[in-house]
Amino acid sequence: MEAQGSTVTIPALQQMKREGRKIVGVVAWDYQIAQIVDRAGVDIVSVGDSVGVNLWGQTNPLEITMEEMFVVCKAVRRGVKRALVSCDFPFGPLQEGTDSAVRAAILLVKEAGADMIKLDGAAEFPDAVRAIVRAGIPVFAQFGITPQTALKYGIPYSAASKPGAQVPPAMTASLVEEAKRLEDAGASLLDFTNSGPVAGAAVVPAVSNPVIGGFGGGPWLDGRMRMAHAAIGYAASNLDSSTENYANVAKITFDAITAYIGDVRSARQIKGVAPAKTGP
Repeated sequence: MEAQGSTVTIPALQQMKREGRKIVGVVAWDYQIAQIVDRAGVDIVSVGDSVGVNLWGQTNPLEITMEEMFVVCKAVRRGVKRALVSCDFPFGPLQEGTDSAVRAAILLVKEAGADMIKLDGAAEFPDAVRAIVRAGIPVFAQFGITPQTALKYGIPYSAASKPGAQVPPAMTASLVEEAKRLEDAGASLLDFTNSGPVAGAAVVPAVSNPVIGGFGGGPWLDGRMRMAHAAIGYAASNLDSSTENYANVAKITFDAITAYIGDVRSARQIKGVAPAKTGP
């Protein structure tokens, strides 16, 4: 059960846009999920800084550190053989200045194995984007309403992080210009968060590079990004949710652990281990 095809490259993704073929990205944070999504045939595996909130129980997406992103990116890199691996900058290196951003980007590529770097709020730091690109590192530039830019638009992050959140249509012209500036600065891919069908549909033809989206995205973009854990219903909240996902791993896991508890308490042999020998 292996996905067919050669290693994914940025020129290949750009060609997909020109041909009208949709790009598939997932956010992954561990070795096992990375292996599974890579074998399934996704094009991009994004190591998101959302790991702190969604996997580790942190309350603020800005809490994640560079050291923690190193650990997560290394794990994902070990599991991916063909897809492009993108690693998020946590809040800090980009805001500290161009030199800091370039150093961090080099470390994420050289030591953590990232193929490209995703920058949240990159439009505010075009010089850093250019410098990272000059260093030979591709940039996946995130813009729109993101964790690091929500306050700039007067929108609470809690509202921006909802799947149906969209940028106001009145912002369309400014976001088209923002996308153009990012492309001019050298970004290879654009991640338009909370695009909505109005702004998203306007940005896509305005730039040459692929425009991909997570929250608030849709078929009007060149591709989609989804957390693997969300797609498979991995979160504990899925136990009580009626939201339709592609699976409900939380419920499957709950039922499996409940059955395991029952076997142990009833002195039955547990599943998944070889039966104990009783004879000579």
